[in-house]
Amino acid sequence: MNDSANKSGMGNPLIRKLKYAASCLPSYVWQRLTRHAVGGTVHLMITVADHFEPSSMPGFLAGYAPRDVQEKRLEAWCKEYPRKFDGFRDAEGQRFNHTYFYPAEQYDKDLVQRLADFCHAGWGEVEVHFHHGLTEPTTAEETEKQLISFRDALAHDHGCLSYEQGDASPKYAFIHGNFTLANCANGFACGVDNEMQLLADTGCYVDMTYPTAVFHPAQIAMINSIYECGLPLGQRAPQRRGRKLRTGRPVGTFPFLVQGPWMMDFDRSARSGWGRIENGALTKPNPPSLRRLSLWKEAGITIMGRPDWIFIKLHTHGMAPDDTETMLGAPVQRFLKDLIEGASDRKEILHFVSAREMANIVLAACDGREGNPGDFRDYRYKLGRARVSKAAPETAGLALRT
Repeated sequence: MNDSANKSGMGNPLIRKLKYAASCLPSYVWQRLTRHAVGGTVHLMITVADHFEPSSMPGFLAGYAPRDVQEKRLEAWCKEYPRKFDGFRDAEGQRFNHTYFYPAEQYDKDLVQRLADFCHAGWGEVEVHFHHGLTEPTTAEETEKQLISFRDALAHDHGCLSYEQGDASPKYAFIHGNFTLANCANGFACGVDNEMQLLADTGCYVDMTYPTAVFHPAQIAMINSIYECGLPLGQRAPQRRGRKLRTGRPVGTFPFLVQGPWMMDFDRSARSGWGRIENGALTKPNPPSLRRLSLWKEAGITIMGRPDWIFIKLHTHGMAPDDTETMLGAPVQRFLKDLIEGASDRKEILHFVSAREMANIVLAACDGREGNPGDFRDYRYKLGRARVSKAAPETAGLALRT
């Protein structure tokens, strides 16, 4: 374990758990006392932020899987996913899909092109994931260089990412590897205090890193929120404080943050016998379920003034060997069947969205837009490539998002 990991509390399980509890529990208790379920029909915006790493190996600093293994994993995913999930559609006929946050430091042109082709055929979108500072803190200069290089490769070589009207620079959504956004774990797995400013400077409009893994030292006190950073972006971890977004008040600071749910689940069937922490992670031991859906809704992640638009950002590691079978297999399929068939009885309108689309709907809500949130999937940030027609999902290239 390196020095920065020890300083962060990563090396002492008891200290790590105490710090984690001290970060989350006060906010959680306050939210449970003040947040109440909205009556009537609700719109659920559901996105899966997939930390998509074909190189994944079990264990911390376990290295990368061989290149041929990565290729086989990706080919299997691209073959199996359409066969198993094409039938699962939301209220607007959109497919259930993932947003594939691909690690910048592991860029492989051929592998990314295969993933981009898969997404161009209507199966999701590719965004930016980045691990750094794992063995020793990295520098701001190197971080900026890698972000720009990967951003431009995704946009110019692979036709991914999005654009704002009148701006030729690619824009992207982001997830920090190891959850240590803007050096929030005191040097562990990052080292760049002004990372949030670097993200802003390189075209990042939304961060979807949080919540962290359970008992991770990078967890902050802000939970179950969509918000702007409340501290200057050049400071270390400016996201630890924030101003929650609300209708009628346009977002002024980018990137803003969309968090997934953080809840206490007192399910005695959990392995501990005492329950578990619900953090929106989809894994083999904890696949999606209607029980979990109720907690995701109860988290109440909304824009202030628009309580009937609920944002559910989930995360997974689709290429992790232990979790791939779950994400491609029966557990997720059963959940989606139950989710869709019971939506009307639960007074839910489902919207399966990408990370980009979720961010656009957030921005529309802040600008005071009303009606069907699904109408705002392309509100501000638009893909610069052809998309699949909903009327003929097997045919690509029929329409350009403008």
